[in-house]
Amino acid sequence: MSALLPALLHGVLVLVLPVLLVGVVNRTKARWAGRQGPALLQSGWDLWRLLRKQPVYSTVVTPLFRAGAYGVLLAALLGALVAPLLGAYAPLQFGHDFVLFAYTMGLSRLFLMLSAMEVGSAFEGMGAAREASFAAYSEPALFLLLGSLGIATGQTSFASLVGQFQTSPVFPWLVVPVIGVLFILLQSEASRVPVDDPLTHLELTMVHEVMVLDHSGPELAALQYAGALKLCTYAGLIAALLSPLAPLEQPFAAALATLLLTVLVAVAVGCVESLMARLRMRQVPRYLLLASLLACLCLAGASAWSR
Repeated sequence: MSALLPALLHGVLVLVLPVLLVGVVNRTKARWAGRQGPALLQSGWDLWRLLRKQPVYSTVVTPLFRAGAYGVLLAALLGALVAPLLGAYAPLQFGHDFVLFAYTMGLSRLFLMLSAMEVGSAFEGMGAAREASFAAYSEPALFLLLGSLGIATGQTSFASLVGQFQTSPVFPWLVVPVIGVLFILLQSEASRVPVDDPLTHLELTMVHEVMVLDHSGPELAALQYAGALKLCTYAGLIAALLSPLAPLEQPFAAALATLLLTVLVAVAVGCVESLMARLRMRQVPRYLLLASLLACLCLAGASAWSR
């Protein structure tokens, strides 16, 4: 019964935060441009509008295309249940569950690429190939980072890795590179600048947006919400690493701290997107390799301290 309240709060954050974070990012970018910007919950109204529309399908698609968008969303939701957004707690928690988290992120990406290739368009196939190549650079960084946290804390579950990292003696030395790795992974998974630009319409530089061109109606809403959920998941992980509150002992305070810290991460995302342009396509793998290098630094530091 003691874990019921944190589970409910975790569910509320998963449902509400994605829409709010997209609004915070857009409002931050608008402020940098000298505009008022859209309402904080505007993306929620956009999702509601898409849910009421009738989808349009190509004549060559199969049921796999129609199911792909919901597969992306379900995989992102499963990953959010494993991720300890409140700190040392997650609704779905067991030993080595971080492997499940990594594979749910990969499964979400796989469903998206399969849906893109189902329409028989070389244009969308190009976006799927780019998505696959970027994943080959970002996934090693995630596993190296999780290995570093495992060595630093001696724990095996994702919630324990994140929740007990602050008590580790290497926390003051590794917290900056750990957050740096997660921030780069956030930009990659959520298709944000400088890895990708969710607002771009340039044919030769599109990655995520080109894979969703043939989706419409509720399926497009599912893809947009899944992207916002990935942004929320990685921002929540950063917030959980910085929050000193125990969710099982102080559930409401932990949820409030997570909310505030996650909003600050969204503000940082908006600032980055306002102050720098998207990287050239050939520079994106180098940027993602930076995350792997930082993760290797974390692994080396945690290993050296544990000896």
